[in-house]
Amino acid sequence: MYRFVAVSLTLLILAATGAAVAESLWQDARSTSLFADKRASKVGDILTVVIAESALSSQQASTNTKKESELSTGPGIGPLLQRIPFFEYGGGDSMKAQGSTTRSSTLVARMTVVVVKVDPSGNLELEGTRFVQTNKEKAEIKLNGTIRPQDVQPDNTVNSACLANAKITYVGSGPIGSRQKEGLISKIFKILF
Repeated sequence: MYRFVAVSLTLLILAATGAAVAESLWQDARSTSLFADKRASKVGDILTVVIAESALSSQQASTNTKKESELSTGPGIGPLLQRIPFFEYGGGDSMKAQGSTTRSSTLVARMTVVVVKVDPSGNLELEGTRFVQTNKEKAEIKLNGTIRPQDVQPDNTVNSACLANAKITYVGSGPIGSRQKEGLISKIFKILF
């Protein structure tokens, strides 16, 4: 009888509480291994690009030309041509020129970008903009490019040298930047002279 009461009481408690549903605390869409690094791998993921770009170009040219010419003529044969006096002309021209140009630029920054597309081969297309304003100076960095998933480091960063089809633009404006531009009078003198 004791067993009957215990079983009946247990069934009554289970019936009163309803069906128990087991749910996980972890969402399947967001779950990853506890031992895996969280690297960008799908559209909407964010990663940091370490921009370290430098360019140096140099060009040199030199020209050295020289031209000499001589012409001489004298009396000819026949009654008319015999009256032409002896005539001689000589001249020359020379030019020497040299020129060189050197240009260098460096851009070092860190910026966070978003994965906007994953192509069929698994490469990630990135896009991002960073706008900074200090006082009245404005600076904007725009970045577009494609990376391989294996180039993403364990700390979810990628070096800008790993970007394929990279397009990195840096534009600045403000009072200091406007002072770096050539003045109107200088432009007029360049046109005239």
